[in-house]
Amino acid sequence: MSVYEKMQKASKERDTEAFMSLMHKDFVMVSHQDGSTNNKDDLGEMVNYMFSSDDFMEREHRCLFENDEAMVTHSFMDFPDGTIEAVLTFNALKDGQVIRMETGATLLEK
Repeated sequence: MSVYEKMQKASKERDTEAFMSLMHKDFVMVSHQDGSTNNKDDLGEMVNYMFSSDDFMEREHRCLFENDEAMVTHSFMDFPDGTIEAVLTFNALKDGQVIRMETGATLLEK
């Protein structure tokens, strides 16, 4: 099973532990909003919060590219405040895990 397939399974099942097992111990996420960085623990808190709420919805998720070194995905995210964003995510992969994640997003509705 590919990293993408594992991520999608964990997301669909809202399984934070399975999702986070796909993140490398040296994981870094770069935010599209302000360029700030978060580590694996920060991401775990965010994922747990999102998975525990029905107010976040990711839809029409698809993998644009994946090999042993990189994965690029696109989806639409619905947020609790009613906003919708188109989200493009680049994931650098190492040893079958995500070591770096960078997002880009376009606001679609408010």
